[in-house]
Amino acid sequence: MLSKKSNFFSAITTLIFVLGTLSSCKQPTKKNKATPEATPFFKLSLAQWSMHRMIKSGKVSPYTFAEKAKAWGFEGLEYVNNLYPDVMKSDNKPQALAAFIAKSNEKAKEHGMKNVLIMIDSEGDLASSDAAVREQAIENHKQWIDAAEKMGCIAVRLNLHGESDKKRWVTNSIASLTELSNYAAPKNINVIVENHGRLSSNAKLLMEVINGVNLDNCGTLPDFGNFCMSEGYGSLRGNNCDDPYDPYLGVKEMMSKAFGVSAKSYDFDTYGNESNLNFNTLLKIVKDSGYMGFIGVEYEGSELSEEEGIAATRALLLKIAKEL
Repeated sequence: MLSKKSNFFSAITTLIFVLGTLSSCKQPTKKNKATPEATPFFKLSLAQWSMHRMIKSGKVSPYTFAEKAKAWGFEGLEYVNNLYPDVMKSDNKPQALAAFIAKSNEKAKEHGMKNVLIMIDSEGDLASSDAAVREQAIENHKQWIDAAEKMGCIAVRLNLHGESDKKRWVTNSIASLTELSNYAAPKNINVIVENHGRLSSNAKLLMEVINGVNLDNCGTLPDFGNFCMSEGYGSLRGNNCDDPYDPYLGVKEMMSKAFGVSAKSYDFDTYGNESNLNFNTLLKIVKDSGYMGFIGVEYEGSELSEEEGIAATRALLLKIAKEL
């Protein structure tokens, strides 16, 4: 038989247990911390061509590129040499290039931006069957490879135009790219080709060239929209191309050697989707390839202002990235 003292302590213990239980039930439940927003599988750069109208009109200087790209939410810069008449029309190109490099580096550093690549146009035909023309084009391109090295870029983008005969185009293109890639390799610069109209928009044929070069620093810059093989410009805008190459097949074929990606956009529907191209499909192809580098926004439409088109393209890429 338990004593009265034992019964007393037993009762006290029970009371403490009950009160403790009730107290714990009243404790507020800790809320889970908000899940951080998913990080895209790519980094965002801005193709300077997206600003070509405002630059060519004289409304802005091409040297405001870093400042504006930073303000618009980008981290990488893709320069276009043709937007710098102070270089392209200079009587002393080496001196003008040196000034371009110094000023561009200064602006990129000031705004915390990464120089990604230089798009080279109007420097000669690398696919020409005229040996003298081709050799001069190679020398012209070497100057921009030197500039890319001094700017800390990862690549230069070239064009392969001119020759219409497929066999000669392949042979000439391989020869030029091999020489330029070997020149660029010790400088840690990749030599990349964009599908940019005519034979270069035939992705299968372009990959025959890239694989024929067979060098680690020679690759591609798949452009979502430049898959028109007709003579002239290579855009698929408005479905007006007489000889289109399937853009989804083309991007898939080019991604195996891609050192960059150009998210070309033209127009948008009321839901913010690109109305000429299925960005969902294209971005999934890019992701499925394992690519994790820069994707450059390249707005080339006319319905929106350049700034609005840039913002719409950037928003669409980020939206899709969350869904993939």
